[in-house]
Amino acid sequence: MVTNLAAAVRAFTSNVFLVSDGRTVLVDLGANFDVVSRVRDRVDGLDAVVLTHTHPDHVGNLPDVKEAFGVDAWGFDPTFGGIDHAIGDGDRVRIGDHDYQVVHTPGHKDDHLCFYSDEAGVLFAGDLVFQNGGFGRTDLEEGDRATLIQSIDRLLDVIDEDLAEMHVGHGPSVDEEPYSHVELAARMARQT
Repeated sequence: MVTNLAAAVRAFTSNVFLVSDGRTVLVDLGANFDVVSRVRDRVDGLDAVVLTHTHPDHVGNLPDVKEAFGVDAWGFDPTFGGIDHAIGDGDRVRIGDHDYQVVHTPGHKDDHLCFYSDEAGVLFAGDLVFQNGGFGRTDLEEGDRATLIQSIDRLLDVIDEDLAEMHVGHGPSVDEEPYSHVELAARMARQT
């Protein structure tokens, strides 16, 4: 089961996905709200934290979560304070009941990762792509439009057209033809 713990939060934050079937994992941590109490309302503890990237709105709650649950964090850049284990392109991480392929997808930020499970039909897309063809900003430090387009194209090569769910860094998750939303993002990124 995937639950967005940042739903209805009125603060500058990313979505925070609690996967509570099997290995209990948070995908991204958000910022500027009490995510610890929201986790405790649903589960007794966490097995891991997995980060799509290290922009402040995705990792602001990292110190509080680590202190409250004594949990390790996985991310692309182990030099970033709070990341205990480096993961990179082609690695696999266990999220819930499924193994997810790690796909390095820079362009929004150099350390950006997506997590895809063919078996579950689920993609955690971070800030690479969003609902209705939206895509990550490239006007921030480390942003680059051409690299972002390459990352979206590469993601399209990795994910299956039968993708069932796409959970994104901001806005609603997509459970109706999410593959088409990624395709649209690839087109829109080229036009803007």
